[in-house]
Amino acid sequence: MAENKTVETDASVDAFLDSVPHEGRREDARALRALMERVTGAPARMWGPSIVGFGKYHYRYESGREGEMLRVGFSPRSSNLALYLTSKDEDSARIVARLGKHKAGASCLYVNRLADVDSDALEALIAHSWTLAAERYGAQA
Repeated sequence: MAENKTVETDASVDAFLDSVPHEGRREDARALRALMERVTGAPARMWGPSIVGFGKYHYRYESGREGEMLRVGFSPRSSNLALYLTSKDEDSARIVARLGKHKAGASCLYVNRLADVDSDALEALIAHSWTLAAERYGAQA
């Protein structure tokens, strides 16, 4: 079985965020880090080369594949911020409806700038996702 590419590393979150080339995206990434640290109570950790994650959980699929994954996180990409959240339930859908300008992907939400989204809805979505991941997979900070 193939190993996960997205694994927790010892790389510096500060160095990674400092290396984000676009100033606005870099500022948004720093603000998102602070928000996620405050909401989750977990320190930021690098997952792979470009994802900032908070907390983790252990998963095991019926196929036998298993590993660890971040509970919530984000990646400052060149064109947007990718938010990795557990948001596939009715409560999440109600919060996402209040979020504002975003796009939904298979396993994440994309926002161009934090200014494009409702900050209260974003905070509520992060908190809900953090709790939902713990309920589904067990709580490992």
